[in-house]
Amino acid sequence: MRLLVSSLAAAALLAATSPDPAHADACARPAEKEAFDVAGLKSELMVVAIACQAQDRYNSFISRYQHDLQADERMLNNYFARTAGRHAQQEHDSYITNLANAESDAGIQQGTLFCQQHMAMFDEVMALRTGKDLPTYAESKSFPQPITVSECAGPKKKLHTAEEK
Repeated sequence: MRLLVSSLAAAALLAATSPDPAHADACARPAEKEAFDVAGLKSELMVVAIACQAQDRYNSFISRYQHDLQADERMLNNYFARTAGRHAQQEHDSYITNLANAESDAGIQQGTLFCQQHMAMFDEVMALRTGKDLPTYAESKSFPQPITVSECAGPKKKLHTAEEK
């Protein structure tokens, strides 16, 4: 756990700023919202891997779902480009750092139970049929997020009455 704290503290020092509070209220398109959920899962698994000496399991996760994880990363890039403009990369980097810090803080609070309670996630994600199941799995968990991400309201569907048919 001490190595985890040291690693994340170093990462925090590399982050130039925290996400802009204005982004906290920016809505995410459905695919972007899923990407935030998967980013939470990926970060949680990274923290578990570091804290519980399970880097090989994390590497297997990354390898198996590489294509889907890259697509989710592109969705995050789209979100930050849309909401942060020319500061998109800086905001994205800050988000990832703050996400890892939030996950680590949650792990530190759990103490020695952390590994016992979280190692099973590797088995659960590796048992998914495809990478398309990652967003649903991630949404079912409550991973700490450093920013509030709500899904944009979609266009309202017109209800047809019996008289119109």
